[in-house]
Amino acid sequence: MEWYGVVLACLAAGALIGFAGGVLGIGGGLLAIPLLGLILDMDQQAAQGTALIMVLPAVLMTVRKYNQKAKINLQAAAAGAASSIVFTWIGAQIALGIDPMMLRRTYAGFVLAIAIFYLYQSRRSGQQGPPQKPRRSVEEFHKGWFALIGTIAGLAGGIFGVGGSVLAVPILTTVFRLTQTGAQALALTMVIPGTFVALFAYAAHGQADWAIGIPMAMGSIFLVPYGVRLAYSLPEPRLKLTFACMLLVIMVLLLIKA
Repeated sequence: MEWYGVVLACLAAGALIGFAGGVLGIGGGLLAIPLLGLILDMDQQAAQGTALIMVLPAVLMTVRKYNQKAKINLQAAAAGAASSIVFTWIGAQIALGIDPMMLRRTYAGFVLAIAIFYLYQSRRSGQQGPPQKPRRSVEEFHKGWFALIGTIAGLAGGIFGVGGSVLAVPILTTVFRLTQTGAQALALTMVIPGTFVALFAYAAHGQADWAIGIPMAMGSIFLVPYGVRLAYSLPEPRLKLTFACMLLVIMVLLLIKA
């Protein structure tokens, strides 16, 4: 394929992944990684590093759109971001020293666990039963709790390249009782500094293909606003079910490659 064909394909793929990231609050990286491995035959580390190039501007755009819908508590996000920076670096060093196939299989297991959780949550939300506890706001909690979440999200984001927000969101929705969209917005804001750190770590080890990542990034930012708009229009149980189904598709793609 000619170079311009590759660029156009990356733009189109980035746009679709950016849309999915806007809907699900994951920056699209979880979907980009298996596609890069499956279609371009990248090792897991290279796929994760390249996906980070695409993810960073998409995350920034997604957070901006979420903040326009409902203001994000920047103090809570900063507490999470501060701890995520250190642990993202630690996680990245762990990932760069692991066998690529083992890392891919570990990643698939991580995605499967999150998908099962969201399937359970969407099914439970759709059933009639006793009234659910009311949602809570970020301001009700001490900022130290968000620093702890940032630690967990940073470690996951460093090891898997992306995914820190995916791990943080279920904690924020179940333990802290935040709304789904509110949790997605806060989690993504927390991981922004860690995403810079992870990209630097992967790129420093030659595990980031900028020729692929940059056009994917350019494509992703075009459809992110429409994804965020759809996220706010969907009922929460349906959003969780969509999230779970997307993660199951990702896991299948990973296992095909493995």
